[in-house]
Amino acid sequence: MEAKLYVGNLSYETTEQGLRELFMQAGNVVSVALIKEPGTNRSKGFGFVEMGSQSEAQKAISMFNSYTLNERQLTVNVARPREERGGFRQPRGGQRQSRGGNSNRRRY
Repeated sequence: MEAKLYVGNLSYETTEQGLRELFMQAGNVVSVALIKEPGTNRSKGFGFVEMGSQSEAQKAISMFNSYTLNERQLTVNVARPREERGGFRQPRGGQRQSRGGNSNRRRY
């Protein structure tokens, strides 16, 4: 069973390849994803590394949590499932949608 890790406090110079090479020291790396700003493609300073097994993930946590990479102290822990962004969202756009009828009619 594969295990996904959260890796935080990454420097903006960190690359996916560099992160992959670092975590390969702990075992089989299935995937690496650096999270980037839409449009600018600049790193947000965190990412995810998926290891081949739970034991390799635990080894990576013990090896790299608080590890210094590019003068930054990494935070490495088991990734939590993404939470739903709850709450009511207003529809985008300038005008409300009409529900039919003549909404501009004055009522007496």
